[in-house]
Amino acid sequence: MLLAPAKKPTALKHLRLALRLGLPTAACLGALVMTRPAAAVPSFADQTGQPCQACHVGGFGPQLTQFGREFKLNGYTMRGAKKFNVPLSAMAIASYTHTKTDQVPAPDNLSPNDNVTFDQGSVFLGGGVGKHFGGLAQLTYDGIGKAWTWDNVDLRAVTQGKVFGKDATFGIDFNNNPTVQDPWNTTAGWGFPYTGGAVAQTPGASPLIDGGLAEEVVGMTAYAWIDHHIYLEAGGYSSPKARTLQWLGSDPVGLGDIHGLAPYGRVAWTHEIGSGQLELGAFALKAAINPGRDRSSGLTDHYSDVGIDASYMLPTAKGDTFTVQARYVHESENLMASCALNEMPVGCADTHLRELRGDIAYSYRGKLGLTLAAFSVTGPPNTFIYTGPLARPDSNGVTAQIDYTPWGAGNGPLGPLVALRVGAQFTAYGQFNGNRRDFDGNGAAASDNNALRLFTWIAF
Repeated sequence: MLLAPAKKPTALKHLRLALRLGLPTAACLGALVMTRPAAAVPSFADQTGQPCQACHVGGFGPQLTQFGREFKLNGYTMRGAKKFNVPLSAMAIASYTHTKTDQVPAPDNLSPNDNVTFDQGSVFLGGGVGKHFGGLAQLTYDGIGKAWTWDNVDLRAVTQGKVFGKDATFGIDFNNNPTVQDPWNTTAGWGFPYTGGAVAQTPGASPLIDGGLAEEVVGMTAYAWIDHHIYLEAGGYSSPKARTLQWLGSDPVGLGDIHGLAPYGRVAWTHEIGSGQLELGAFALKAAINPGRDRSSGLTDHYSDVGIDASYMLPTAKGDTFTVQARYVHESENLMASCALNEMPVGCADTHLRELRGDIAYSYRGKLGLTLAAFSVTGPPNTFIYTGPLARPDSNGVTAQIDYTPWGAGNGPLGPLVALRVGAQFTAYGQFNGNRRDFDGNGAAASDNNALRLFTWIAF
């Protein structure tokens, strides 16, 4: 996730803007100016001696194969014949974006439509040190916001042991975004779409766990991976100082800062069905936040996110892979501090969101990928938080993607450490920010935001 530094309004103005636009989480605040997290790290291929398609479905990140999940859970420490490799990689993403109607107002420094953009460039430090330490750290240049920022961080210390006679991996993980450490692509950190545009308008409301704290927190969790079937994780997150975030390139105000610690928990169970693997899981995040880092009200905003997820991955002998992934999240919100700071009645505080996402994908011969995804966010009306005729957060739609990855097997003309993906992505909306038609009170239809994005993604 990329958060471009912006002008620093006062905390109260920041809160009023958030409430007026109906953006109850930090994910909403960044939705119009950020791309999705993306990762494809050839230094891991160099370290393991395996081609990209060994760890990634379709030969390109971030969707992991079963082998890739094991590599991540074991701390990125597996090594091939090489005793040493340079743990540096880089990537770049560029795209063309067309929306059904011109965007009014136009995105900053861009045209109302048909924009060709350099979306982002990243440098990765990724690899294992010995048998017990490894990780991934990403520094990203936002081509839209024209600023550098720290990005995904996932650092691990691991060891091996036994639980009731079964093999187990035990780990401690340091990261800066709840779910970025997760090995399954069902949670928000690495969920589909694996690359997204920073140009077209996107829905405002989403649960806090969908990136609302990304790159604005630091956290530590402990986990156990037991018998390659049971995953248990628990830990907590806190907020760095505003000056620290500013130095790192993140928004120093953002949603606000966490009061105390925000606990996070995750469980998952996997089971082989035929030659495929089924995963069923659950996760939870609870946070008390000082909105805009303003403590003058003596209150905090409370978010409680609880989710369930499921996936099934079926590889074939011919190198094809079929996957199904889904998650459901329920978020309870009590925005007591925001309401008090904005002199709004108590009735503005209590609300909730429900999110449902799922995708079906097929990778043919590890080169040609087809994905169809659907998404829905719903919640009760709240005239204090949401604008528009219905004052609701509801949005839904579908995304279809076709992509081509020619060198996932490591057979590229520039060698095995260069990977390329090109693709087309189309998103169509049934509802947008509360309504199908006239969602903004100015006659705009949800379908006006339908977007076609053509992208090129290279990693080396």
